[in-house]
Amino acid sequence: MKFKSAKYSLLIVGLLVLMSCNDDFLERYPLDEISNETFWNTENDLAVYNNSFYNLARNDNDVPILMGHDEGFNSHKFGIWYTDEYTDNIAPRHSRHTQYQQVRSGKHNVPSSANGDGQWYGYKGWNFLRAINVGMDNYDRAQIDQEVKNKYIGEARLFRGWFFADKVAKFGDAPWVDHELNVDSEELYAARTPREQVMANVLEDLNFATQSIPNDWGDGGGPGRLNRWAALLVKSRVCLFEGTWRKYHGGSNADMWLQEAAAAAKEIMDDGPYTLYSTGDPENDYNAIHLITADLTGVPEVMYWRRYELGILTNHVQSYHRGYNGGATKSIVEDYLCEDGLPITLSPLYQGDAQIEDVFENRDPRLRQTILHPDDVLKYGYGNFDTRPYPRLRGMEGGQTIETGYHIIKVFDPVTSYATYNTSNTPAITLRFGEVLLNYAEAMAELGRLTQEDLDLSINRLRDRVGMPHMDLNNIPVDPRYVSDDVSPLIVEIRRERRVELFMEGFRYDDLRRWKQGKKLEIPSYGIRWDEAAMARYPKANVVSSLVDGVPYVDIYKGTDWANPVFDESKHYLWPIPLADLAQNPNIRQNPGW
Repeated sequence: MKFKSAKYSLLIVGLLVLMSCNDDFLERYPLDEISNETFWNTENDLAVYNNSFYNLARNDNDVPILMGHDEGFNSHKFGIWYTDEYTDNIAPRHSRHTQYQQVRSGKHNVPSSANGDGQWYGYKGWNFLRAINVGMDNYDRAQIDQEVKNKYIGEARLFRGWFFADKVAKFGDAPWVDHELNVDSEELYAARTPREQVMANVLEDLNFATQSIPNDWGDGGGPGRLNRWAALLVKSRVCLFEGTWRKYHGGSNADMWLQEAAAAAKEIMDDGPYTLYSTGDPENDYNAIHLITADLTGVPEVMYWRRYELGILTNHVQSYHRGYNGGATKSIVEDYLCEDGLPITLSPLYQGDAQIEDVFENRDPRLRQTILHPDDVLKYGYGNFDTRPYPRLRGMEGGQTIETGYHIIKVFDPVTSYATYNTSNTPAITLRFGEVLLNYAEAMAELGRLTQEDLDLSINRLRDRVGMPHMDLNNIPVDPRYVSDDVSPLIVEIRRERRVELFMEGFRYDDLRRWKQGKKLEIPSYGIRWDEAAMARYPKANVVSSLVDGVPYVDIYKGTDWANPVFDESKHYLWPIPLADLAQNPNIRQNPGW
């Protein structure tokens, strides 16, 4: 043993002598692992590194930008479909969706940390930003043409700009960081950077991205990498949010942001390879792309989507969504126009809601492609092809029951709805061309520059798909329900179109906040009419009602903690920063009112 120890000691001494005599030895790196010093060389290195952004962004709880469906157990409550539950579109009551009920009723408090049910909207995801900034500090080391490097720099800056835009939208001021930090970095304890400065940086990032990312990465089947057209839509979305926020909440250069939103959308409309999906079937085309169950590659309207595949990434979003979402509300159902292009308050075609079948008569075809008509149960395979009469409300025996009576069949797939736990491959659409058209129309209208030609290029293309009359700039209806919104009838109708077209796609909550229309969340959520005829038709339903203009309707939250919703204008437009984050950095101040 002593011999071996002496032998090893001599060997170590010898190695030290060799190392002291050979500087090259000191520059050698491990042969069995990748090091930062040897990695950043080729285009493939940059592409492989940027792949990590897509993987990190898959966690929507921490990085809620490329919103899809969560995987595993959390797909029952986190993802793009559920964000409408914060709003007047959908009325959940299940205990696993308490978070949504709290926020929609204004009963949420400052979370202790960004974990648990609060994590989706928590002050998290900074590891995603760190990964981006590590790349930004190293891309230029690659020995390749600058134009090639810029593709990947642009991709990283797209993610960074989008990340910060999301933080600003939720929290206002945000700590801007554009390089890698270490444990000694002063920025770790810096105050938040003012909103307008952060968003100026965001716009720089998005502009660089839209100028540098290729139109097509040539990476084969979808969804692939975010291309330049996707970057333009992200820019349009971000700029529309910021422009309308500044217009209605106060801030400088609102028109500049709206112009940027319109220009980005128009470039896609004029030069991009996308169009609305349409086969000439107005009774089905609107919902068709949302019913594709696996592969959205080649669908002309889909600009970016998330793929799920058995054994790799799966969900059970269909199974849980049906029972947990509570159903659509009376509010959204009543916003669909009649087939003459008039709101239900003005149209002689409106048949009322004495029974649910009447609701669908003479209405925008998107209504019947979104909400279940009792005659369409077998068409959609709803309730596992259940033959019981629908709708079915809480308390009724058998079948799929909900709270409001308005079952949602947009994005419904009977196969995956009843698949074994977490074996579904339901895709999630993140970016689609329909939003491009809506962003353009709204930005131009907010600028006061919308023309009939603009309408025909945007809103009226959406209406053509479902056979609805065109919006006529010289004949905009005045819906008495919205005169108190203090905006023009044109803006009202464009917002209505957005609400209808993008229902359950993750926009309504942000839209209400940027328009400064939070008071709409104080209106109680109702379901179907609940008179004596309804009670006889739906025996054993365990629901309660309240009068609306003298007519009884199912009152979703009556008798619960979420009755009597409130919206505090002084605080609820921004979200609270978790206490743990405040404790870690004393220079971070809580948002007003929290």
